[in-house]
Amino acid sequence: MDRPLSGRPPRLTMPPGAVDTQMHCYLPGHPAAPGAIPLPEGETGPEAYRKLMAWLGISRTVVVQGNAHGTDNTNLCAALAAFGEIARGVAAIPPTTSDAELERLHAAGVRGARIMDLPGGAVGLDALPEVAARAHALGWVVNVQFDGSEIEAHEAALAAIPGRYVIDHHGKFFSGAAPGDARAAALMRLIDRGNAYFKLAGCYESSRSGPPDYADVSALARAVVAHAPERAIWGTNWPHNLAKTPEAYPDDAALTDLLLDWAPAEADRRRILVDTPAALYGF
Repeated sequence: MDRPLSGRPPRLTMPPGAVDTQMHCYLPGHPAAPGAIPLPEGETGPEAYRKLMAWLGISRTVVVQGNAHGTDNTNLCAALAAFGEIARGVAAIPPTTSDAELERLHAAGVRGARIMDLPGGAVGLDALPEVAARAHALGWVVNVQFDGSEIEAHEAALAAIPGRYVIDHHGKFFSGAAPGDARAAALMRLIDRGNAYFKLAGCYESSRSGPPDYADVSALARAVVAHAPERAIWGTNWPHNLAKTPEAYPDDAALTDLLLDWAPAEADRRRILVDTPAALYGF
């Protein structure tokens, strides 16, 4: 699997301190967990990602626990140690995680917990109340990923989250969502409660219209940014684990430049890239 780590520079110039809030990192010596999805092929470690940072102009990153490692966060902590102060982490923690383990993860740089209610996810929405309470006690964020087509059914559970949380991957509206429809309205209600954030990352995973502009996902992204720019964050979704062939692999510079469409105002882009993620993940 060839993952380009350089190329034509993005048209978007990243501001100093820009944070990529969505990436995965896989170090040698950390095999996939039993029964989990396989590790991605190719270069997916810290050295490769640093090249991507240099190419796109990223200053800081949030390493999110990959599904391949289940609830074993050892690889995540190793990645955080390799990156040092430029990185924070989002771990997969079941409700039974001990206080001592949570304290260890916090000391390693973890500042979030991951709920992944899709095939391959290690901790699903059934664990959300307990995980959200544990995360809130630590001052962590909860990253929540699910099929946004069901957001109305999950709205009450999301509204009950006591702390800050992120609706991942453009909401992953696999059945579609457009500004003004019922699903988008539910999203906006959650955002307006003041503790929900919207992650602009992985638009290609749920878009039905496809590249180059991912018009369907982009329409909702523009609406969210116009409505509440202080509630949006951005990520690369590197190393694009769903891309299984070089032909299917997205152009990272082109994906980065989509932010110019979603957030045309420079002040809003600074909020999305620097101010909001720094506050959320403790930089």
